[in-house]
Amino acid sequence: MNENLLEQLNEGQREAVVYCDGPQLVIAGAGSGKTRVLTYKIAYLLQQGMDPWNILALTFTNKAAREMKERIGRLVGSERARYLQMGTFHSVFARILRAEAAALDFQSNFTIYDQSDSRSLVKSIIKEMQLDDKVYKPASVADRISMAKNHLLLPQAYAQSSWATDDAQHKRPALKNIYIRYSERCKQANAMDFDDLLVYTYMLLKNHEDIRQKYIERFQYVLVDEYQDTNYAQKEILVYLYDKNKNNICAVGDDAQSIYSFRGAQIDNILSFSKEFDGTQIFLDINYRSTKNIINAANSLIMKNSYRITDKPTIQGVKENGDFLTLKPAYSDKEEAIIVCNDIQRIKRKDQCHYSDFAILYRTNSQSRSFEEQMRKDGIPYRIYGGLSFYQRKEIKDVIAYYRVVSNPNDEEALRRIINYPTRGIGDTTVNKIVETANTYGVSLWTVICQPVLFHLSLAKGTATKIEAFRQLIESWITRVDKEDAYELGHAIIMESGISKEIYGSNNPDDLSRQENLEEFLGGMQDFVEGRREEGMEEQVFLSDFLQEVALLTDLDSDDGDADDKVVLMTIHSAKGLEFPTVFVVGLEENIFPSPMCTNSMRELEEERRLLYVAITRAEKHCILTCAQNRWRYGKMEYDTPSRFIKDIDSHLLQVESERGGIAPAVSVARRPVSRMQNPRPVATQFMADPKPRLIPVRQESRLPQSSVGDIGLKEGNVIEHQRFGVGKVIRIEGSGENTKATVEFKNAGTKQLLLKFAKYTIIG
Repeated sequence: MNENLLEQLNEGQREAVVYCDGPQLVIAGAGSGKTRVLTYKIAYLLQQGMDPWNILALTFTNKAAREMKERIGRLVGSERARYLQMGTFHSVFARILRAEAAALDFQSNFTIYDQSDSRSLVKSIIKEMQLDDKVYKPASVADRISMAKNHLLLPQAYAQSSWATDDAQHKRPALKNIYIRYSERCKQANAMDFDDLLVYTYMLLKNHEDIRQKYIERFQYVLVDEYQDTNYAQKEILVYLYDKNKNNICAVGDDAQSIYSFRGAQIDNILSFSKEFDGTQIFLDINYRSTKNIINAANSLIMKNSYRITDKPTIQGVKENGDFLTLKPAYSDKEEAIIVCNDIQRIKRKDQCHYSDFAILYRTNSQSRSFEEQMRKDGIPYRIYGGLSFYQRKEIKDVIAYYRVVSNPNDEEALRRIINYPTRGIGDTTVNKIVETANTYGVSLWTVICQPVLFHLSLAKGTATKIEAFRQLIESWITRVDKEDAYELGHAIIMESGISKEIYGSNNPDDLSRQENLEEFLGGMQDFVEGRREEGMEEQVFLSDFLQEVALLTDLDSDDGDADDKVVLMTIHSAKGLEFPTVFVVGLEENIFPSPMCTNSMRELEEERRLLYVAITRAEKHCILTCAQNRWRYGKMEYDTPSRFIKDIDSHLLQVESERGGIAPAVSVARRPVSRMQNPRPVATQFMADPKPRLIPVRQESRLPQSSVGDIGLKEGNVIEHQRFGVGKVIRIEGSGENTKATVEFKNAGTKQLLLKFAKYTIIG
């Protein structure tokens, strides 16, 4: 490396690169050039004469390792860079374990089990032990074992620990025995799972001093990226790989961006690094990404946290001041989506930019639904980053398949999807017999199921009984399709089919996400029914009406033009490390953000605050926050309060757009008046009473009494506050009695015609 390259670094970056006098923690604030420092530091070490095979660089993704090696190659030559020991923790340690397998009584050709393999083995063990897989769900048990390994809690120690006591209290006392047997079976199969790659590396270094010294001498410099994301096992391995008299260590990370505790990451690792390794700290605090107002707002937020390395602002900006953050309150999740889509079109025209310059960030995947639906209506191309479109998620497709069969029992694809989901003992062999019989006689599968004897369907008595029970279940719903509205029947199908019980059977992260998606789906369904009635389209909204709407939303084969020019929708966790000119952070309400599962302790709450910090610092030019007053949840419209985090942002850096369209400083974020049509209970109260909300029975819809329609005093020119569409002006009133309709021009939602006997609004002017 020549001086010209060092001159390309700012003072803090240069100091971090050239410091080699002991353990070093580089606290790299958002947008401060973390990857640049790591890249240049490795190049600097090579320039100083260190051989590439004596440098170990640990990253969290293979992509990060590849990109860093390519950049180093451009600085020092690809030939030298190729010999760097660089990769993820798991890939690097897998190579070490293969070389040292004999010391651990493994063969060097051991198999590495992925998550699917691990869960499959756990499932087999549960079956062998004759345990109830509804109590011992394989995915949940495998996750528990994984978390134990990340804490270096081995099977025998686990059995004597508080973890096993906790399992017993949750009616899973045999989990410790599953863990023991799982570990034995992996060893017998000469296999390690992903967590074992850490556990066995730790055991190798701890129990074999000669091997430990060999790797300490080989790795003269150990560098770690994203140190705030390391778990306990990874930190302990680094402790054993370091010897102050023989090698050196450098960790790079940002305590303000520690957001992965649910994966086992421990913020204490970065907070205690300097004490653990007796090292120095260097701060990279110049942000090159965002405008100063965005940076200052993010700083004001994160400084409310106690678990921090420094009391000083995390980052400072070099760009212009730029726009303030803007908070745009909405009356409902529907209006929230309209506001965001309108802003995308407005900013795109004003800035002459692309759709790909916009990102919508949310706390949970389930929140994508309303934005996806509105963007399809508005013709805005979009893509889901790191996930599936809402209506393509398995649990949603399963429910819709049930609805399709109830509306049209001859729908073969839908029938095949649900005939044994949830599991009811109708296997593939039986389904294939039904298919063959249907093909032979040229009829539908449902026809054969309804008249198996007529079509000579040969089944064992037990199987025939299960098929008949399935037929009766479907028939019971078919008789209701023209008697109950879409939401009532749809809710009943989810409850009576066993889907609800299956999805709510566990609280591991995957199942929690499925629960959120299911509740969001039902909320959208209820919203669809209410909307159709209120806008006078149909007084009775049936399942077939809803399916027609969903069919249009799930048509993902339409041509969106330039494949790369799309608005990006993603969770905030997925957005870490990315940046966009315009960022919308949506759903800033209590019990969404912060998550209700993260308000039990200050530590959990502070991680939620760091998550919002990460979201805000993704924005380069514009950062727009939204929250909704009303959302359909658990079968009814819930009233939400703005997130407590909004008040943590310096009010001088946050402007609030009022319902009437004006902009005002965020001196306080006050609650708006509640519609007289509602009797809300704050969601926070509900969650404190029941920390694990479940689908609840359908409430009968409360309507405005017909006799009062003529007495409400609504006149042309009145301004109303509508529960779903927000503020609007009445343009025209027509009809009489229960057929009275009002045409209203809403600020964000456009012109709507409302059937007043169903409309929920308050006259405010």
